[in-house]
Amino acid sequence: MRKASAVSVLPLVAVVVIAVPLRSHGAPRPSEPLPRTIGSGLVLFVDDWLIDRMDDVGLRLHRPVRKETVFRFDAPWEGPQSGYATVFKDGQQVRMYYRGGGDLSRECTCLATSDDGIHWTRPLLGLFEFDGSTDNNIVWTGHKKAYWESHNFSPFKDTNPAAPPARRYKAVTLSRHEIDGETRKVLMGFVSPDGVRWTRLQETPVITEGSFDSHNTAFWDTVRGRYVCYLRHGRQGVRSVMRATSPDFVHWSKPEWLDFGHAPLEQFYTNGIVQYFRAPHLYLGFPMRFVPERTTIGLPPRDTDGLSDAVLISSHDGLHWHRAFMEAFIRPGLDPANWGNAHGNNTPMWGLVQTGPAEISVYWLENYGAVPSVRRGAVRLDGFGSVNASHRGGEFVTRPLVFEGRSLFVNVATSAVGGVKVEMQDAEGEALPGFELQRSIEIYGDELERVVAWENGAAVSTLAGRPVRIRFVMKDADLYSIRFGPPAPLPGERRAP
Repeated sequence: MRKASAVSVLPLVAVVVIAVPLRSHGAPRPSEPLPRTIGSGLVLFVDDWLIDRMDDVGLRLHRPVRKETVFRFDAPWEGPQSGYATVFKDGQQVRMYYRGGGDLSRECTCLATSDDGIHWTRPLLGLFEFDGSTDNNIVWTGHKKAYWESHNFSPFKDTNPAAPPARRYKAVTLSRHEIDGETRKVLMGFVSPDGVRWTRLQETPVITEGSFDSHNTAFWDTVRGRYVCYLRHGRQGVRSVMRATSPDFVHWSKPEWLDFGHAPLEQFYTNGIVQYFRAPHLYLGFPMRFVPERTTIGLPPRDTDGLSDAVLISSHDGLHWHRAFMEAFIRPGLDPANWGNAHGNNTPMWGLVQTGPAEISVYWLENYGAVPSVRRGAVRLDGFGSVNASHRGGEFVTRPLVFEGRSLFVNVATSAVGGVKVEMQDAEGEALPGFELQRSIEIYGDELERVVAWENGAAVSTLAGRPVRIRFVMKDADLYSIRFGPPAPLPGERRAP
């Protein structure tokens, strides 16, 4: 690949989130035998999966902007150990399932609902009695010999088109079961027609290999057409994550360890792994990171102590994971109550919810051990990470890729003096006629979906279906994501066909 000459770029308006620049790549990495096939799919710059070379630019982490406290676990059937919550959009409603109860003997699974992901209510379901009344939002309590069934009950709405209506909602949860004369921790499967009335899938466990003593999560993988379960187990002296798969939610593969490459193993108390809803080929994880060697700050130490925060991980197959950012995605913040009691504080909820045209909400637990609460954080649409260039400027070049579509769109933010120019290259790194950098119309501004254009227009359809590279020359700018295709309607926007 030829080395590109420096080109000055200019203009836009941008507000940049707190960020951490990553490494720069000087020399090209060995070429891959096959190009990345991206079609018209969205590519987020949360890792270097599509990047071949970076010069004076780096990957940048964008932490959520702290918003309001949206929920407090202060009902009589909840309590100081409430947590392990899941959240997902279900039609026009947002659902949140969580553990209530102040000790193991009184744990229960509860449901809260919201119209906007910000204001929440507890529906009075009348299903289970608590202190003589069924006026509560409890959806499961288990039975006396399996009270753990509400310890980390983790529901999801099954998008498998073959799932029968009576099993449209599914869940996994920790229980205890006799295996070879020994009582062991296991995962049980649950099903429901409405996400409110739950029954056991069967009286035998679905997965038996693992420790399961945390928030195990499951969902239907829409890309690979199978169920996946991410579960807790320990390796090399640390808490970590395994994955099992199933074609039918009944028969599961032997769990295998997630591969974090050359990154050091850290204590992942939870995993928070989801398919990104706008790009289901991309898997994002939000593990709570446990630091047991550090003790509570600003408050008396607890019996079980340690600090915690949360990190961002990414994968393109669900098994091999990028640790592009070792820094925290969620920090404990100014409140001393969140600098300790690591078994709950700063634990992300499982799930992401779009709460505005340009906003995704993430949620995490605070004040665990007292009156726990849910904090909401806002992330720019597709903006968990970016390729960032300083005022000095820089550039990066993608690996060879094959796309479908007639235009290239970018999610970008620059300063008033910053900007981005784009060059299309062949697989060997030579500029393609008409798409040279000097013919690029400079991009500046702050837009979720900006079309890239050259002097002769924005059409790139003549390049579709064959390997190409993209060169981005940037100054004081963040590039969050790219996509090929016709313009996509933004959330809440209607366009004529």
